[in-house]
Amino acid sequence: MNEEFENIAISSRIRLARNVSGFNFFTKLKSEDDAKFIVGSVFSAISKFADFDLITLKNLSLNECNALLERHIISKELIENKDISAVALSDDEHLIVMMNEEDHIREQCIVNGFNLYRAYREIKVLDDGLLQEVDVAYSGDYGFITSSPANLGTGMRASVMLFLPALERSADIDLIRKEAKSLGFTVRGLYGEGTDTYGSFYQISNQNSLGLSEQEILDKVSDYVYQICQMELSAREDVLARQHDSVVDEVFRAFGILKNCHLLSEKEMIEKLALVKFGQALGFLKITDEKQFDKLFVDGCSANLKELESFSLEKEEQRRRSEYINRKIKELVSKS
Repeated sequence: MNEEFENIAISSRIRLARNVSGFNFFTKLKSEDDAKFIVGSVFSAISKFADFDLITLKNLSLNECNALLERHIISKELIENKDISAVALSDDEHLIVMMNEEDHIREQCIVNGFNLYRAYREIKVLDDGLLQEVDVAYSGDYGFITSSPANLGTGMRASVMLFLPALERSADIDLIRKEAKSLGFTVRGLYGEGTDTYGSFYQISNQNSLGLSEQEILDKVSDYVYQICQMELSAREDVLARQHDSVVDEVFRAFGILKNCHLLSEKEMIEKLALVKFGQALGFLKITDEKQFDKLFVDGCSANLKELESFSLEKEEQRRRSEYINRKIKELVSKS
């Protein structure tokens, strides 16, 4: 893992798309029995190679499903297929297998920091085992058959979640957005495709997988992310030199709001937590437990907050969030 980028690269993910041979894609599955067969076959196969818990979404409330979405464990598409979908989780939740999503099988490995190669090695072991046990749709001409043409070939998406507050303060983030597509990359928001990029969080991933080997995808994404991380480091030095007083003020205002506010929206929470995180990176604030602090980005989101604080009324949400965040910030953050 690149330790010099530990305050920039939040996590690395490898996702593999697979489909069971002989079955239609989820939109045209012939019966619920087909869906159950896919879930049963896949779970039986992957359980031979790692310990997984199986969660059937049909048995969850919508809020419980949304809590998993906020934790980046499942996708919006899996929730949309709630009646037939399921997810298998390893004990520490870094290995995830979604079933009956856009594809029959979406295998994922998520690791901390900038370490796509480690995530790939782990998911490869699981995928090799799955391919031994399940007849997966494959074409000699096109590779793995997937519901989206963008995933044909290896079916692999390599992505890194980046925290880029300094580049947001310059024109460079706009340049990255413009150049990414031409270079074969996709820039997405906090929760993937079609989501906003608030809180200075960006997902960088390969755009297509057809015509590239898995190693080529890994190398290509890693090289590009490395460049962006270097740009962010340079931009942070520039911020300190050119915008010191205004950034200090912005950081401490965010710190003060999170400690003392009475009402707090989810969007404002993420933006203010991001400023505090930036303040730590620049040396203005001290976070005593970064792992617990980073959990606040999820724990304070609507569905997870309702699970943690046991309330259901929407009108209570902003007040309950402010109370929770007030308490946690006082425990976890102080002036340097």
